Amino acid sequence: MGDNPSRSENYTAGDLNVAPRHARGAGSGVSPSSHEEPPIGGGGALPKKSRFSMETGFRGISTASGAMVLVIIVAIAIFLISKAVPAIRADHENFLTFNRWSPNETVPAFGIAVLALGTVLSSIIALVVAVPIAIGIALFLSHYAPKRLATPLGFVIDLLAAVPSVVFGLWGRDLFQEPVRDFSVWLNHYFGWIPIFGGEGPFGQSLLLGGLVLAIMVLPIVTSLSREVFQQTPAMNEEAALALGATKWEMIRISVLPYGKPGVIAAVMLGLGRALGETIALALTLGITWEISFNVIQTGGNSIAANIANSFNEANDTGRGALIASGLVLFAITLIVNMTARAIIYRRREFRDSAA
Repeated sequence: MGDNPSRSENYTAGDLNVAPRHARGAGSGVSPSSHEEPPIGGGGALPKKSRFSMETGFRGISTASGAMVLVIIVAIAIFLISKAVPAIRADHENFLTFNRWSPNETVPAFGIAVLALGTVLSSIIALVVAVPIAIGIALFLSHYAPKRLATPLGFVIDLLAAVPSVVFGLWGRDLFQEPVRDFSVWLNHYFGWIPIFGGEGPFGQSLLLGGLVLAIMVLPIVTSLSREVFQQTPAMNEEAALALGATKWEMIRISVLPYGKPGVIAAVMLGLGRALGETIALALTLGITWEISFNVIQTGGNSIAANIANSFNEANDTGRGALIASGLVLFAITLIVNMTARAIIYRRREFRDSAA
């Protein structure tokens, strides 16, 4: 009292530093701001979202990458169409149904009937042979084989995908051709009444040989993807089937295969794309002919990709345009196949989600 000024007098005299202490209530050790409602959870407010964060940058890069794929596809289509249209206009025959290839003549005449038929038949043979074997190997590696065997065996199968196609083609032409010729003679002897196995020879470099070589090339792709899909089956689905008394095969049939069906379809379509676009292997194993025939064991056959590889060096301007036009047809076939597969996968996924 007396000479010591009070806190109120200091405040009125202009000492602003004592105002917060003066504002405290009697016996209270907290500031007025602490009377506000604390945030839920006891923590402070979330940091303000940055306008240019790592998440935003990643989203932008992902969107740009996806858009770039579409741009590349459109650019390829535009290039093929621009180069193919002049050659198709110069063609004196029907490009889709004519069964000869003479674009370098003074009067160009060419068509893709034989090429498209050979491409489709060789790919179908490859899938018919490869898909059941690939699914069987994938199931063995994922559900039957012990880990000590499944790991190295899966690694060896994956290595087949790294073998260059020219190696498969040379092997098929020089070593595999003779066994296929003997097998073709056997098919012709016992099943010659079926048109695809008829004829009087010669046998050897045929669509069957090309299709079997393609099957070996497609096998590691379908096997690897199918194995990964089967391994993703929820353990509770498998355990529930076993708990209800199902055998191991019944558990696979009712739990693993239905769950992995979309992934298997995607693997098969990816293998089909490999088979449709294969060039060197078919160029070395097919006995190039220009005859429309569904016979798969007689020497002959041709494909779009193999014809491009065999004819490009000797082609003139019209011939190169004709080859690019055939490439455009292969591009369209591949696009249609992939769109069909995508529609099947989405339809299956919607059915599975609705059932769940």
